[in-house]
Amino acid sequence: MKTLYLIGIGTGNPEHLTIQALNILKKVDVILILDKDSKRQAELVRLRKDILQKYLPEQRYKLVHVKIPERKRGRELNLYKENVTFWRRQKAEILANAIKKEIEEGQKAALLIWGDPSLYDGHIEILEYILHKGLAEFNYEIIPGITAMQLLAARHRISLNNIAESILITTGRNLKEIPPEGIKNVVVFLDNYLTYKNFRDSELHIYWGAYLGTKDEIIISGRIGDVVDEIIRLRTEARKKKGYIMETYILRRDGE
Repeated sequence: MKTLYLIGIGTGNPEHLTIQALNILKKVDVILILDKDSKRQAELVRLRKDILQKYLPEQRYKLVHVKIPERKRGRELNLYKENVTFWRRQKAEILANAIKKEIEEGQKAALLIWGDPSLYDGHIEILEYILHKGLAEFNYEIIPGITAMQLLAARHRISLNNIAESILITTGRNLKEIPPEGIKNVVVFLDNYLTYKNFRDSELHIYWGAYLGTKDEIIISGRIGDVVDEIIRLRTEARKKKGYIMETYILRRDGE
């Protein structure tokens, strides 16, 4: 039986690769890299290759680039869900074909996943779809990685939790539905809406970071009203320069 490892590789810093992930990589025969034709993806592919070169310079493995399409855009919720579902089905068929053609029976392969496979990543669902539909046969294991929210908290020297309180992990799309008084401790991913602008008149504190774990990392914190314009300025400049933005932030009440 073929074995596929979903390996979380963190947010871009090779030193954030776990020992477990490194030990698994040393044993695999094939490494799959999903590759979209975009400026952002080209850089993410390069970062993956930097990790492999740093830790496996003499390792004998087959590196396979798996070309996948860009996802159709659409901000309306139903259209967004429809586009994501369709895109994941496309990826499933392409990945299943790669598993059948590029991995021999009895071999071990790795799929390098940004951050952690269990947090805001669809590859577990994709693999389950492949198996359920009988598109390919394999076993798979999940190797956890360091997430952006862990690194963000470390950079700002804060804990993710407050005493006796829960943590809400959400997206910018869903954050728009929460009034300022309803926010106590929120981690936000995927905010193309710049939803934090809606809270500039509140007493909420923001801990914001972009390109975490890379040489282009940007970190800002403070009361939203005091720092929001600076965040937007730096975000705009960085996105224009790099062609994409990867950001995460935490909202909470200062002193709580």
